[in-house]
Formats: sequence, structure tokens, C-alpha cells
Amino acid sequence: MDWQSLRRIVTDNNGDGRSRILIDGAAAKLVAVEEAGLAEIWAADLQTDKLFDATDRLSVENLKLEPDSGAVKVRWFTTPPEDQSKTAQEREAAAAFGFGAIEASHCRVDTARHPMMHKTDSLDIIILVKGEVDLLLDDGAPTPLKPGDVVIQRATNHAWINRGSETALLVAILINAG
Repeated sequence: MDWQSLRRIVTDNNGDGRSRILIDGAAAKLVAVEEAGLAEIWAADLQTDKLFDATDRLSVENLKLEPDSGAVKVRWFTTPPEDQSKTAQEREAAAAFGFGAIEASHCRVDTARHPMMHKTDSLDIIILVKGEVDLLLDDGAPTPLKPGDVVIQRATNHAWINRGSETALLVAILINAG
């Protein structure tokens, strides 16, 4: 994945109320291991008096999966094809490491179906941009997704499984109303 090719553009108003570009560049923060990764685009408090704060909070916050209470996060993330040559123990260790790196070990509430299963206390809007993934939930068959599909993830245990041949790119908007 060429993370530098992903561009974030954040607008703002100047002191005269005129619109302008505040940020035009790469992700604020990135954590990636091989083809799996998460790159932060923007975070904001949902309170009216803080929603339009021009501070790039991501430049000072630790990189973590969930938005703070009363906040929203926007990010890209990738899901590489599953490596069937790895043992179950290796897949579990990789998942535990990945979630630990983004302060989300506590989100792994039930990994019985897959080591990447996790649950956040947020409303997530997930858009598949490139590649193919399956949405895996606690019950039922995996739901295959194609580019352009949008998932409204409502605080349920889930995993994104890539059974394809290329790394999938997704955009996530995570909202924690608090």
C-alpha cells in the first residue's frame, strides 16, 4: 500500500469567514504492518463550540481505534488478503499485536469466529474503496462487499476478511456520541 498516495484535504474559514484549505497532505498518523494499516484523516469533538476547531487533534493524540466520547474520527484502513500459510496461533498473535498498537485490546470481546473480530462503542460508516472484503458478524454467513458498498456498523462485533488477491482499501467514519 502506498500510504503517501492517500491525500487528506481539510477546509476551514479564515478570520473573515472566507473558506480556505487548512490541510492538504498525507495522513496525520499511520500505523502499518506489512499491508495492514490504519491512517488517520481527521478527528473532531461533536460539541457545537468545538466542532469547527481548526486544531489537527490527530497530530497530538495517540493513535487509537475508537474516537473519544462525544467525538468523530475519519480514517483510511487496509485489509490485506488472509495468509492461509500462517497458523491459528500466528494469526491470533498478529491480531493481538495490531489491536494493542491502537489501544484497542479491550475491543476484542469475542474472537471465536475470527481473531480480527472486535466491537467498538461507536456508530461506524465504512466505505469499501478498492478490493474486496467480507463482513463477518457473530451469526450468519460472511457478507461479501464490492467497491462502493457502504456498511453502517452499529456497535456490533465484527471483522473485515479479505479472501481476495489484493489489499483492500476502506474509509471509516467513527462516531461516539457519548
